[in-house]
Amino acid sequence: MFEFLLPALLGGLGVAAVAGPLGAFVVWRRMAYFGDTLAHSALLGVALGFLLDINLNLAIIAMCVGLALVLVTLQKKHFIATDTLLGILAHSSLSLGLVAVSFLDHIRIDLMSYLFGDLLAVGMGDVFWIYAGSLLVLSLLAIFWRPLLAMTVNEELAKVEGYPVEAIRLLLMLLVALVIAVAMKIVGVLLITSLMIIPAATARRLSQTPVQMAVTSGVLGCFSVIGGLWSSYQWDTPTGPSVVVCAAVLFLLAYTLPIGRLRQT
Repeated sequence: MFEFLLPALLGGLGVAAVAGPLGAFVVWRRMAYFGDTLAHSALLGVALGFLLDINLNLAIIAMCVGLALVLVTLQKKHFIATDTLLGILAHSSLSLGLVAVSFLDHIRIDLMSYLFGDLLAVGMGDVFWIYAGSLLVLSLLAIFWRPLLAMTVNEELAKVEGYPVEAIRLLLMLLVALVIAVAMKIVGVLLITSLMIIPAATARRLSQTPVQMAVTSGVLGCFSVIGGLWSSYQWDTPTGPSVVVCAAVLFLLAYTLPIGRLRQT
């Protein structure tokens, strides 16, 4: 049984370890809706991967990164409000993905696993992709931590200090896109963003510095994966939603128990 659960555990921990620190920036910069938009485009990447007969992970990464570039380009035009633009792209890409999947009559696709995740279906090949992507994202976060944090605090001040704000903003969006691509099989299209937001929001309650919040987010995400995997095995519940429920329980505990309000300023 342990051999069966090991790939799922390793894959889940790999995603949580990177989704937490990156989720801190998503929470600080209020990018939750942006994350949802990219997540919805992942299903279209799956459909294109099958249609073009290419690796699904590469197809999802290409689609998410492509949509991130489109968002950055359209945001510069200022012809429509950002939240409206995100709403249009999110629902359009998800609907287009569902329509594209319906044309794949010759291929059997478990749509529920892509929408809500199937952690138990993760294999060692998927674990390789997850850890490769996670290592890349964590390395870039460590290298660009100071400019990312400076831009998050005050973009104008970051420009004065000489940081390339536009390039750093694009980098952050691409990192979110990459994490969404590698995390899709864990919690699915509809729940990916929650794995970034909920542990980060919980860590905000327990942390005093940005570094503490980033590290704590990753740790809480790992606990959520372990708890979700255990509850799924124990009660035969869907694994992706179980992970998110465990993260939500930790959030409720952090904000309801009298543990002292230690929020970073």
